[in-house]
Amino acid sequence: MSLGDDNSYGNDSGRTDDGYSTIGGTRQTRTRLPDGEGGDSYGTPRRPARKSRSLVMMVGVVVLLIAAIAFANMGGGGGNGDDGGGSGGGGSKPESSSTAATGTKPVTGKNGTIASGFAHDAQGAQSAAANFAVTLVSADILKPARRSEIVRQVFVPSRVDKLEANFNQAYSKEFLSKIGLDENGNAAAGMTYVSRTAPVGTKVTRSSGTSTTVEVWCTGVFGTAGVSSTNPVSNDWFTMTLTLQWDGSDWKVDSFSQKEGPAPVNTDRTASNADEIAKAVEEYGGFTYAR
Repeated sequence: MSLGDDNSYGNDSGRTDDGYSTIGGTRQTRTRLPDGEGGDSYGTPRRPARKSRSLVMMVGVVVLLIAAIAFANMGGGGGNGDDGGGSGGGGSKPESSSTAATGTKPVTGKNGTIASGFAHDAQGAQSAAANFAVTLVSADILKPARRSEIVRQVFVPSRVDKLEANFNQAYSKEFLSKIGLDENGNAAAGMTYVSRTAPVGTKVTRSSGTSTTVEVWCTGVFGTAGVSSTNPVSNDWFTMTLTLQWDGSDWKVDSFSQKEGPAPVNTDRTASNADEIAKAVEEYGGFTYAR
């Protein structure tokens, strides 16, 4: 799930700018014309014709979640939403070591179900950011019983009360109903709500002794698996930018924003049915991520 380029969650813009994004897509078979006839594969490829039902589905669960998180982070107390556009390297080519695994143990423990005890260095900040990105876009954030715990574990203390109130207002009973969940964030009988993110890579864009900004490139699957679901599970690519503060013992999130992509060209493949998706979510556990 993602917002428009370099837009922070405090803005109103979102993926709705692109009616043909992967959100809620039907994965129809498409034909790519040779270069010069329909645009290049990475620039302006031809778009398949879509029926009105498909267009409605494309503004489904992920767009709603984006709008809710944007509202939750809006006015949250000094968030630096423009950090996503900053880069300390000035666009210089990264060293080969920047994309290699550090081999350092990522954490020393867990705070509930969220990893904690990250090292006070660039590696620790990147590991923390990757794990926080997964948590902030998880299905648990939609559950009132878990939301308060997550906010207090992830964010700096000065941001907790405001963000918790904003999240509670954003994830209202009415909002949850729109994505097929009850007031407790649970899917209807026979349905499985899916919101799982997998970080692909991280990089530090700004750093000081107590503050570090990290970009986390992610992919994920979002939606509701079930025969009668109106928000089928689809995949998305986005980059989350998190500004972290060192609290003396661990990294905490001070602000975060999100932008679309980078996204690869979609392949023509047969989508799994709802039962296969639901079974995969139940059987395959998540990871603690490390840089």
